[in-house]
Amino acid sequence: MNGDLTLTKLDIDRQNLSSAKLQNIMGDLNMTADQFSTATSILYVGYIPFQIPSNMIMTKITRPGLYICVAVVIWGIISSCTGAAQSYGGLLGVRIVLGVIEAVFFPGVIYYLSAWYTKQELGKRLAALYIGQQLGSAFGGLIAAGVLKLNGVHGIQGWRYLFIVEGVATVGIGLISCFFMPEYPHNARLLKPIERDLAVWRIEQESGVGEAHEEISTLHGFFLALTDIKIWVLVFCVILSQALNSALNFLPTIVDTLGYDETMTLVLTAPPYLFACFYFYFLSWWSDRTGALYWPIILSLALGVVGFVVSLATTNTGARYFAIMLFPSATIGPQIPIYKTLSLHMARPYPKRAAGVALLNAIGGTSNVWGSYLWTEGPRFYPGFGMCIGVIVAFIFTITGYEWYIISENKKLNGDEVQVRRAMKGGVTQEQVDMGWRYEGY
Repeated sequence: MNGDLTLTKLDIDRQNLSSAKLQNIMGDLNMTADQFSTATSILYVGYIPFQIPSNMIMTKITRPGLYICVAVVIWGIISSCTGAAQSYGGLLGVRIVLGVIEAVFFPGVIYYLSAWYTKQELGKRLAALYIGQQLGSAFGGLIAAGVLKLNGVHGIQGWRYLFIVEGVATVGIGLISCFFMPEYPHNARLLKPIERDLAVWRIEQESGVGEAHEEISTLHGFFLALTDIKIWVLVFCVILSQALNSALNFLPTIVDTLGYDETMTLVLTAPPYLFACFYFYFLSWWSDRTGALYWPIILSLALGVVGFVVSLATTNTGARYFAIMLFPSATIGPQIPIYKTLSLHMARPYPKRAAGVALLNAIGGTSNVWGSYLWTEGPRFYPGFGMCIGVIVAFIFTITGYEWYIISENKKLNGDEVQVRRAMKGGVTQEQVDMGWRYEGY
């Protein structure tokens, strides 16, 4: 739960820049529309390259929970400093550093959860993480609507208060979470020895030895991740999903085309995220109960087709807001089963899993950079909505190809010794073969 609360604050912090746009941050810092898009995407200059080394560090430290919480405290401090920016260049500098620190959190927490939970439990935990993200986005708009009313108090612009208030709250959450985030199952001080043994056994009886025993270097694990074609297919899927997600970076701007005032526009950004919370819970319940991964992805993409086609076709207030209600569910929904896929299909060796998670989030995040420049030509936003429809088509073909590949690999694992050896070249360990392990969900 501490991770969920922290991610709630992370997403509020990220949404602040879009909310600040409604309070004239562009005018105060003399920014053009292209410069604002650059300020939005520049965060990923720091965020993308530092995720992989951060996750590699996590495989070697004994207190990953503390490592994550310290990063949260630092990013809260830096986020508050955004309120002190006096120029476009100053804003860019703060956001690059903010991206570096935020790189610790999301891939780190996904790896951290995969070290604690079984395949029947992991989906709901990942969904809880994303539900925290949606709550952050929902309450971010509501909080911004209130905080921005401080505009002019003591001569300070409302958007500066927004960064300061929410940055300080992030620091507080990070400090409190330090006392509750445990270590790995094998060395968790909150557990009794017999409880630690049980926690380790639950994970290892599914996929083999894990963080407590496995002997492999961090560099070797990174190399194994780089040479596994499955990881690169999933990386491409996350690139596509994050391209869809670029719509959410401009959600207040899209909602603003409905014609309401500033406060109502921010309030109307909340319901789509709240709907996504219920949808993500359903998605994770379905996946954990049935073991399905492919069809939850397809369902989310189908929602995207409806949402983006309707948005592109009409500016009618009711129809467009109905479509907007689907945006978070359709754009973020595929990521939950994708990350679960990696955690299950690349479970061992664990440094490879850690590197794989970071590769997905790091390289996948690159589409946020170029995607930020497509949300122009409002109220129709032809480039943005058109890109999203094309991306969904590519996503469906890609994940279907992955399904066919996984089916063929399982056939090899069910075959003779020669076929099993071929399957092992795809990343399956001898211990997993001995346990009767198979790729699941497709």
